[in-house]
Amino acid sequence: MKATAHVQVCGAVQGVGFRPFVYGLATELHLYGWVRNTSAGGEIVVQGQAEAIEQFLLRLRSEAPPLARLESITTQPSATHSNAEGFAILPSAEQPGSSQPLPPDAAICPDCERELFDPGSRRHLYPFISCANCGPRFTIINKLPCDRSRTVMAAFPLCPDCAAEYENPRDRRFHAQASACPVCGPQITLREGESETSGIDALLQARQLLREGGIVAIKGLGGFHLACAADNAAAVAELRRRKHRPDKPFALMAADVETISSVCQCSKAEAELLQGQARPVVLLERTAAASFPGVAPRLSRLGMLLPYTPLHLLLLRQHDPVLAHEPAPAILVMTSGNRSGEPLAADNDEALSRLRLLADAFLLHDRPILARCDDSVALVEADTQATTLLRRSRGYAPYPLRLPYAAAKPLLAVGGEQKNTFCLVRAEQAFLSQHIGELEDAAACTAFERSVEHFTRLFRIQPELVAHDLHPQYFTTNYARQLGIPHVAVQHHHAHIAACMADNGLTERKLIGLAFDGTGYGLDGTIWGGEALLASYTGFERFAHLQYLPLPGGEAAIRQPWRIALGYAHALGLAVDDLPFLSCIDRQAAGIVRQQVEKRLNAPLTSSMGRLFDAAACLLGICCHASYEGQAAIELEAAAMLHMAAATPYTEVWESSTEQPWIAPLKPLLQAVILDLRQGTPVGLIAARFHRAIAQLAVLLCQQARNAARLHEVALSGGVWQNQLLRQAVCAGLAKEGFTVYMHRQVPTNDGGLALGQAVVGQALFIA
Repeated sequence: MKATAHVQVCGAVQGVGFRPFVYGLATELHLYGWVRNTSAGGEIVVQGQAEAIEQFLLRLRSEAPPLARLESITTQPSATHSNAEGFAILPSAEQPGSSQPLPPDAAICPDCERELFDPGSRRHLYPFISCANCGPRFTIINKLPCDRSRTVMAAFPLCPDCAAEYENPRDRRFHAQASACPVCGPQITLREGESETSGIDALLQARQLLREGGIVAIKGLGGFHLACAADNAAAVAELRRRKHRPDKPFALMAADVETISSVCQCSKAEAELLQGQARPVVLLERTAAASFPGVAPRLSRLGMLLPYTPLHLLLLRQHDPVLAHEPAPAILVMTSGNRSGEPLAADNDEALSRLRLLADAFLLHDRPILARCDDSVALVEADTQATTLLRRSRGYAPYPLRLPYAAAKPLLAVGGEQKNTFCLVRAEQAFLSQHIGELEDAAACTAFERSVEHFTRLFRIQPELVAHDLHPQYFTTNYARQLGIPHVAVQHHHAHIAACMADNGLTERKLIGLAFDGTGYGLDGTIWGGEALLASYTGFERFAHLQYLPLPGGEAAIRQPWRIALGYAHALGLAVDDLPFLSCIDRQAAGIVRQQVEKRLNAPLTSSMGRLFDAAACLLGICCHASYEGQAAIELEAAAMLHMAAATPYTEVWESSTEQPWIAPLKPLLQAVILDLRQGTPVGLIAARFHRAIAQLAVLLCQQARNAARLHEVALSGGVWQNQLLRQAVCAGLAKEGFTVYMHRQVPTNDGGLALGQAVVGQALFIA
């Protein structure tokens, strides 16, 4: 029996080879009809035997192309459709008022990699080889539906050979918008001083410079990297000097998993993450063989990633006879191409200007970048083998998250000041942006504004409501207020817990939220950060928090943890004059900090868990001066790593209370830490005992909240939960007590996920 079906497919189905897949499947099943892209997704009409149509619909989902994400398939009977020519691929059509997900940039696929190193291929060693299954998407697309004319590739007319592939539904480059070859596509050049080379000579010269200790700025998918040989201590030190980055770890790129496994522990789950389509930087435990001086000072983990573009492969691979003329370093430092506080450089002229004092040479190409997009960062949890995103950017953004409810109005949430992302919401989709970064200077703020404009145009979302942080002085707060649409302020830690709830697809309910982070503006004007909340999307109650203590110097204390340690000790009446950390502190400066505490001058009060970790790290002499955010806490975790199994928590440092909010006193804990130090206990063991004590507090807070409010679910959010030792200990303790625990999976637990929480709270408050 013959039938006709009209099929609407929603999800990421454009720029991923979906139409040729549909064409091939329909032809195989002897079906007639057509397929086309629309601004709402993919539209299909099929006519033929009913059994064949049923088979078509089953295989449509199970055999979809690697980059396609089919969120929904809606099928309706249709009037008989006749196509005497068989099955056709129609031109794209716009549907006003609709938008669809856009796939992220994807790492080079195995087929293109084989072609890249095949001497018989016309794309042999071509740095921009790609197909429908890989290559740039988000960073080159200006408008949907996704046609070549709407991408930066419109500037590169196809040669006859590429045009034939592009028009052939049976070819994997059919309507692959980034497809090109050496004849018609983008080209690379190497700029060193006044000299310039191009093509394979540019590539070989770049390999030579890297091998000989040079620093090269390399234009990639979403911006520039600064690269040097990882095993060249002098080159790494010089890169640190030029970038004013004395301690923050660098990411490393290796040619293959085997090379990574020779210097890091790499589980099956970690290898799969490294080799996946997203190709994030993955934090791995280093082995004794990992001797990279200066790459990640005092840390046990290295951030490793694999090549995700053909250009990266050409810089690292050794086996091709042409490349063998200029051997390359086995592992490269690949750090963001920017100056401190500035956005990632993406334009050639911009890079040549802003990075001229940082790089010895520039490996450029002429394919424009429409959206800056930094590398994503992830890790695999040792206890659960689940992936945790620390930065959600290239390979993940801008694919939307599905919300547990449909938004009443289109909404923009602008995020915070650190690790900024923003979020656009319409219906059940939340389009979380790529990592924007720190909004510290004018260039970063301009990049934020341009990214918001790009997203609103790309996804056709005009917000009617904007949500922002409660802090009155944030750039994002002022930006939101100036948009001329209704705006709603969302408390920082409420947004964190709501983000975790939305990340896990939870509907409206009240649960226990442990919001542990560094800085968040509180309802009372103080700096919060060690909070136990009873929270839902529509509101929260502050059930408990850490004791308020002074932060001498305000924000300056974040980069100078000695101020926190000394200020906390002085406020609590703890004697620390004999502790080693004071030996590296100017006596006059220490006196000023004590006066600030006594007179309450420029010493705002804080309940921050992040600042408590900073204080402990400094008291132990681990980190007294921080050159990057979170350094003290990260190094404290690294020091505790080998001692957690044997460490016992400090006893009798926490006392439960029936008062609300319950204020957790900190003097007993810090007193115990100082006593241990005076008794000669190894610093790493003290650090581990400190972690155990905080885990004990977290479980105690949840027990008290359950007794008071009869709640059994716990959401963990905030930057402190990036600490894997603490997270594991707390999750184990809560599981033992019968709690259901929710953690972040799709978005970071740090401020990179804040905008999602602002969006869902803002929407809930608007509806209420």
